[in-house]
Amino acid sequence: MKKTLDTQDKKLVAALTQDGQLSPCKIGTGMGVTAPTVRSRLKNLIAAGALKVAGLVNPMAAKGLTVAMVGLTIHSHEQLDEKLDQIGALPRVNWCAVVTGRYDIIVEIICMDEMSDLYNFLDQDLSKIGGVNSSESFVVMKSRRKWLLLPDAVTDRFDA
Repeated sequence: MKKTLDTQDKKLVAALTQDGQLSPCKIGTGMGVTAPTVRSRLKNLIAAGALKVAGLVNPMAAKGLTVAMVGLTIHSHEQLDEKLDQIGALPRVNWCAVVTGRYDIIVEIICMDEMSDLYNFLDQDLSKIGGVNSSESFVVMKSRRKWLLLPDAVTDRFDA
């Protein structure tokens, strides 16, 4: 399992960051390697969990999405890793992290354009996990350079 990115890996990731639709041939030309080398490196990075290729959404341009940050304090700090795993598995969660400062965990959630989605996250999803002492929510009103990988709870509703 790959632990660090080498120079070629970094070039590959940089190329995909600029344009995730670039072909292995075009990426290889820019890197000075062959398309099969690019495909092999891409496959290895994905298998190692170091890279995920996905479509990202600009929530300011895609109407119907609400982004919120939720700061959580947890009853017991001995449970931080467990709580982080449990919260990260919730369907509306885009990402979560243990942080320093006022909160123990910060969570970014994506909701459909209804405040009821945010309410359900706070009232139902978090209560199922338990161990949360308090929460504070911040709805993102406007942002720049924010691209989202949509969580399952949102993409599932696109299928409906």
